[in-house]
Amino acid sequence: MKNILISNDDGVFAPGIFATKEALEDLADITVVAPSENNSGVGRHLSMFKHLNLSSCQLEDGFKAYHVSGTPSDSVAVGINYVMDKKPDLVVTGINTGVNISKCDITSSGTVCAAIEAVALGVPAIACSVFLDESSFKQDEKGNYFLDVDFSLAKRILHNLVEKVLDKGFPEGVDLLNLNIPSTCISDEIKITTLSEKMLIKKVIDSVDDDGNETIMLTPELIKEYDEGTDGYCLIVDKRPSLTPLNLDLTANIHALDNW
Repeated sequence: MKNILISNDDGVFAPGIFATKEALEDLADITVVAPSENNSGVGRHLSMFKHLNLSSCQLEDGFKAYHVSGTPSDSVAVGINYVMDKKPDLVVTGINTGVNISKCDITSSGTVCAAIEAVALGVPAIACSVFLDESSFKQDEKGNYFLDVDFSLAKRILHNLVEKVLDKGFPEGVDLLNLNIPSTCISDEIKITTLSEKMLIKKVIDSVDDDGNETIMLTPELIKEYDEGTDGYCLIVDKRPSLTPLNLDLTANIHALDNW
């Protein structure tokens, strides 16, 4: 039986990690190690030389999981090097509630960077996210908004992808796969894509409190227009699942420096 480590950046009790466990438990022995709290947007932050708490807990069906008082990358490193008896065959991070695309923004993602940490430790990885459109946000009787995500499509697509990876392995030259699925699909057929240039416009807003202290806040705004063939176009314009093969080699063309 294969072994899969599941982690995320939304925290161990996020509904997406339970959905991931449900989607994959018939394919392999599952271990869940995730952050104790939400760590969205922390990138590949590692808590070097800091004491971390590792505790066991139960998911909503009683399944034993572990949570770490650190980051997504911490959780993957602890899962592979400490919790599991042997190195897993695959690491799956997600299912993240939110989009993780583009050259400029993907390394901010705790979900994707947890997958990168797995690859750095010698384990192939899949990062999976669900893009939330307006249908995912509901209002209660008092008018308060809450998140209501149907993971059924994402679970099915992720299950089929993981099944194929466990059977055939990754294509040559691919270190990890970044899967993004719209919460409302026009087609459930996966399209292979490249990274778009940019996902977010980052604005800074300021305000002054009652004591006259000025504070600022970074407020990201999702870009709506993307080049055809990219993950953003597939996901947001075509409303289809996007699968982008990635590798860790960030080296540019070294010959560009020959006559520099």
